[in-house]
Amino acid sequence: MPITLNPTGKESLDKFFDTLARSGTLPAFAAGATSADAELYFKTAGKKLVNDNSSEDVNADSVFWICSMTKLVTHISALQLIEQGKLSEETPVAEILPQMKNPVLVADSVSRTPEVLGPIKTVLRVKHLLNHSSGLFYRYSPNFGIYHSDEYGSVHDPNDPHSSFFNTLKGNLPGVPLKFEPETDFAYGYSADALGFVVEKASGKTLEDYMQENIFGPLGIMASFYLTPELKEKLVPLSLRDSDGRLEALRDQPGYRIIPQDPSQVSCHLGGIGLYTSLRDYLSFLRHLLQIYSGKAENPILKLETVKSLFVPTLTEEGCNSINFITSFTSPVSASDSWSNALAVNTQDWPGRRKKNSDFWSGWAGTHYWIDPTTGVAGVFGVQLVCATSGAGDSHVVKAFDTLEETLYDGLEI
Repeated sequence: MPITLNPTGKESLDKFFDTLARSGTLPAFAAGATSADAELYFKTAGKKLVNDNSSEDVNADSVFWICSMTKLVTHISALQLIEQGKLSEETPVAEILPQMKNPVLVADSVSRTPEVLGPIKTVLRVKHLLNHSSGLFYRYSPNFGIYHSDEYGSVHDPNDPHSSFFNTLKGNLPGVPLKFEPETDFAYGYSADALGFVVEKASGKTLEDYMQENIFGPLGIMASFYLTPELKEKLVPLSLRDSDGRLEALRDQPGYRIIPQDPSQVSCHLGGIGLYTSLRDYLSFLRHLLQIYSGKAENPILKLETVKSLFVPTLTEEGCNSINFITSFTSPVSASDSWSNALAVNTQDWPGRRKKNSDFWSGWAGTHYWIDPTTGVAGVFGVQLVCATSGAGDSHVVKAFDTLEETLYDGLEI
């Protein structure tokens, strides 16, 4: 019997999101849920441009910069190549990316000029990029929402974007900096971007072309690293929450830097942060994974055993401690998370919500998703917001995402 959302559940979700839209606490949003069989719920509300009643309403086709929700698509691209034998989890990264030949351990993960502790002793392999145990890391300012990233914000050399990216990351250091020996810990950082470069080298295609041919095209999804005129017309602009909690459009306020949006300046396809798509299309992508898991997929993009591996924790105890430091700000169950070969994994049930071995992650500008293969559902929620906690960590965004999930599970007929 197919999973459905009962009328009371739909009514409760509609009531919550209608109230949220009237409150003005968030900019325009989209929210949705799916089973393997069909979309269970989808709702949008708000004007594209915050505080501008003359702007268009968002709709199911509105495009979001999904930021780190890009990572799952990049990892699945790599897993496809592993299935095809064009890549191996054990492949040394330096064999594919010579820019990664001599990485160095550093004592400081914030400074641009940290103390160098020496060369690494462990061979950095593709599997370490898959589960973020590579040691590659983001440098965060004390204010998490002000994202200082020359690697992401720069226009890279179109003739050699990989070297341009790694040279920016390396700076004056003798090698690309790593926070720890590979496989010993977890660091949220540039692993997915490096993995995207690996996909490009192993496939002989740009990441854009690879994903169009092997993921987006087969699934009928409109997504791209290029903000084409068609996507730009549908784009929801970024909003800013100021220190007083007020919303305003993000224009040229100091301190906020994003990736280049002019397609002519995008030579480096950023597998960690660079995709634009609608949340309905992303939901259909998650639905396809549920279909593979449940044996219902037509023309699956991955094998069943590979999809099952997405839900298997892989981190060391130290790595789990590190990821839980990040997720503790939004997780209702403490010390319960790990990382698989593609995304975060819950290692415990969330009461009234997702089951153990569900997956999840978010995007910096305020997008979230989860996929629960045990129950057989997945969901998305998103805005376009930057603020002191990052949009994904904004308390109103977290509350809305939590309510979507809680209310959905309460109304499921299984």
